[in-house]
Amino acid sequence: MEQALWIYNTLSRRKEVFKPLHAPNVGMYVCGPTVYGDPHLGHARPAITFDILFRYLKHLGYKVRYVRNITDVGHLEHDADEGDDKIEKKARLEQLEPMEIAQYYTNRYHAAMEALNVLPPSIEPHATGHIIEQEQLVQQILDNGFAYESNGSVYFDVKKYNEKHHYGILSGRNLDDVKDASRALDGVGEKRNQADFALWKKASPEHIMRWPSPWSDGFPGWHCECTAMGRKYLGAHFDIHGGGMDLVFPHHECEIAQAVASQGDQMVHYWMHNNMITINGQKMGKSLGNFITLEEFFTGNNKNLEQPYSPMTIRFFILSAHYRGTVDFSNEALQASQKGLEKLMNGIADLDRIAASAESDAETKKVVGELRQKCYDAMNDDFATPLVIAHLFEACSVVNKLVDHKATISEADLKELTETMRLFAFDLLGLRPDNAGSSSHREEAFGKVVDMVLDLRSKAKASKDWATSDRIRDELAELGFEVKDTKDGATWKLK
Repeated sequence: MEQALWIYNTLSRRKEVFKPLHAPNVGMYVCGPTVYGDPHLGHARPAITFDILFRYLKHLGYKVRYVRNITDVGHLEHDADEGDDKIEKKARLEQLEPMEIAQYYTNRYHAAMEALNVLPPSIEPHATGHIIEQEQLVQQILDNGFAYESNGSVYFDVKKYNEKHHYGILSGRNLDDVKDASRALDGVGEKRNQADFALWKKASPEHIMRWPSPWSDGFPGWHCECTAMGRKYLGAHFDIHGGGMDLVFPHHECEIAQAVASQGDQMVHYWMHNNMITINGQKMGKSLGNFITLEEFFTGNNKNLEQPYSPMTIRFFILSAHYRGTVDFSNEALQASQKGLEKLMNGIADLDRIAASAESDAETKKVVGELRQKCYDAMNDDFATPLVIAHLFEACSVVNKLVDHKATISEADLKELTETMRLFAFDLLGLRPDNAGSSSHREEAFGKVVDMVLDLRSKAKASKDWATSDRIRDELAELGFEVKDTKDGATWKLK
């Protein structure tokens, strides 16, 4: 559709029309997981948010190179410049190689993403595979006078940088705020200023993960990897950098500083951030110990869960809120999402049961005629997925009337309604029926068995064997099937 796509840019703090630097090509980088534990609901939100972006940009005809990294070194505890590497600490506890830990949890992350129907990125670089690029970045910053060496480690000189540029441009913090916030992260006398951050850390004798460098045997700072890998795969200037809002400071602020200090200008045009998942108003995260893993959601095996929730229920729950709004976890909200997903999937399935008429009634024609454009308008307004879902629900109400013969629809309108609902629900929102994980053969066999049972019931009714007819209906109801008798015969759906 010929209409502008508006994106909220965290850097400018306003919505801007999306204009790619090198159309039709789009470069997009999103911060992926630090792989030292099972993925949780907080990981699902950015993955699903930027999956929507990826799907929609491709649908609009752009050739998208989507880079999402795996952090497998350098992310120290509490996002600080001191303490243990998160992966190495886990490896010591489990008596495993750090790369065993990283590989195990990377595999777990991939499995969870597949269950959530999150498309894989175009490139998934690992921090440990790009040490050379990170060392080159550090050397460029040193050569340009914005970093200094101290006891074998290299730190970014925020004060020096701030004389020419603006450290805090993304987060809105000034240097005094940053210094106050950095007191707890102060690096035992090695830094000139509290706000300085590590570009390279000298490894202590017991540190397993280490690489040779001009400064010491050590490892890169956490912030280096995304700047180095983004530039390697997307170039010195690219369109979109995304991640959770908790990464605005310090991670993305430091990324901007590194890019400007190394090449003289910013790499990224649009900075996009999804808001947090909270539990009782507090951010969900591993460091806070209040997270629920995705596997626990899928199995129901957590004291805070009243029941299991399917991957598609989780996806629907996340899409039911705008990506820039907070989402507070509750069983009630997830149960509402479960019902909402069921309503939408049943509405789309029921399209196959509708017989077209000669023409559509006025209300049906109006809803069908406006649906596609309304959904596009919502997506083009900074990916307003809750509004898309609301429009699809309105379409479901029309479908219900059509199934109950309380409305009529022409063949052309039925085709348009079916294509539009499937396009936005399946292709762009990435939803699918909850039984989509099973093989199509099993689904087909399952449906045929239910149809066969209903055929037996139909024959019982024809021969006025009401006892058998009622018994089949009641036993199907006990198993969770809703049977509805219509002029065209019995229909069924699984509750």
